[in-house]
Amino acid sequence: MKKYITSTVVGCAFFMLLSTAGLGQLQKLAQTGMKFLSVSTDARASAMGDAVTALEGHSSSMFFNPSGMARLNSFANVSLGQVSWIADIYYSYGSAAFSPAKGHYGVFGITFLSVDYGIFKGTIRDPGEQGFKDTGDFSPSATAIGFGYAKALSDKFSVGGNIKYVTQNLGNSIIGFDLDDNYLEKSYSEDVYAYDFGLLYRTGFESLTFGMCIRNFSEEVKYEDEGFQLPLSFKIGLSMNVLDIYQALDKKTQSLLLSVDAVHPRDYPEQLNIGAEYLFMRNFALRLGYSSPNDEHGLSAGFGFQQTFRNYMLAFDYAYTPFELFNDVHRFSVHFSL
Repeated sequence: MKKYITSTVVGCAFFMLLSTAGLGQLQKLAQTGMKFLSVSTDARASAMGDAVTALEGHSSSMFFNPSGMARLNSFANVSLGQVSWIADIYYSYGSAAFSPAKGHYGVFGITFLSVDYGIFKGTIRDPGEQGFKDTGDFSPSATAIGFGYAKALSDKFSVGGNIKYVTQNLGNSIIGFDLDDNYLEKSYSEDVYAYDFGLLYRTGFESLTFGMCIRNFSEEVKYEDEGFQLPLSFKIGLSMNVLDIYQALDKKTQSLLLSVDAVHPRDYPEQLNIGAEYLFMRNFALRLGYSSPNDEHGLSAGFGFQQTFRNYMLAFDYAYTPFELFNDVHRFSVHFSL
């Protein structure tokens, strides 16, 4: 069984690497929509440059690699957070994971993501002096609600998946006038189901872990004549606590986690994400990340605090991402486990 699992993981990794290399040479990029699904939400992951495919974590793993919550070490975990994105766009998200019977039946999770694009003024062309006429304010919005499941199949191998109901409402558009000169409107709102799949494999060499995931697999969405896909992406990652190779250091008081992700998105060239996290006394964390190539940002940084009490754990994370042309992005996350 172990040989079969190892062969499967190695075969999948080899196939994915070949696919990524081949598609990268062709540089055949596709158009995608509902891009809000591509924005990283969790502060810890963002501070590490989104290089979290091979990390085991808590409920927010469902936003990256759902198999990461398979070894949840508490009965329940809840994560909440907000992202101050560019152009005064705000993301709010939450996730909750439950591990009944100490994970014997796997880990079940739910997620939600909401995007506030702000208020826009609607106009139409008008032959008058101004050349346009106000039609009132409108507020585009987007949401995603998901259900996830993950399970550790052995002491080394974990799998997981999500199903998400995704909606995007761009508001109403005036398409004409009736006989009484009233507006004729059309609503531009679409919904679709999307799927995520992931796996984690502990190699057996110290804490070296291999991860792979596919995110935002869905059918085509169409508002008018032209259809588009969701931002599908393939990721392969490795992570390890590099202090494992130094036996003289006390790994109970500190760790230095390094992670690397190779990313093949559907709509832009391949990326390499690198992240690092230094954890001291299991309470205070410093994080640094780098993503390349990237048009507007490369570096990211952040920190986190966590405190374990008698029956529960409370944590706070912050991430900072500087942009060149837009305002800098700030992310905040709170985690609670019991």
